[in-house]
Amino acid sequence: MEVKDAIEKAKQNDQIAFNFLLDKFWNTVYGFQLKRTQNENDAEDITIQTFSKAFDKIETYNNKYEFSTWLVTISKNIHIDLVRQQKSTITSQSNSDKDDEYFTIIDESPTPEDKIITEQNLAKLLRDIKKLKPHYQEVINLRYFQELSYKEISEHLGEPMNNVKVKLLRAKKLLAEIIKKD
Repeated sequence: MEVKDAIEKAKQNDQIAFNFLLDKFWNTVYGFQLKRTQNENDAEDITIQTFSKAFDKIETYNNKYEFSTWLVTISKNIHIDLVRQQKSTITSQSNSDKDDEYFTIIDESPTPEDKIITEQNLAKLLRDIKKLKPHYQEVINLRYFQELSYKEISEHLGEPMNNVKVKLLRAKKLLAEIIKKD
């Protein structure tokens, strides 16, 4: 799949296209943020927020520009906003009205990662899950073991639903990589 095709398919809410774009550009955005923040957790959180926002606003992408540049710009703006929030003593909930604007990144049909995960025996799967970072362990636990909906996970974690979907997608990909290595 080419990037231009994936973008067009992602604009139509195609799950495979979202996965392709996430895989293709994760390291670019994460590397950019790691240099800026000098902190793996902050870089990862900002990268998740970047893809969440990008997938939410993908219809606004202008193909005259490189997709990676568009993502890095979103990422940079998110980081600037976070720095401003940290410096500000007044906290505002500018995103609270946007929480109702949900979109579907993840459909209910099993992805290749889901199939790999379900093929593993439970004891080994639990050992592999423990190799993930704690916030990924938590989202996997809430979704697959406690069987919460995305909305319930969003409320439980106090995060926008889009962030939960991207975090879960990333957690499944990382878990599938761990399982493949073993």
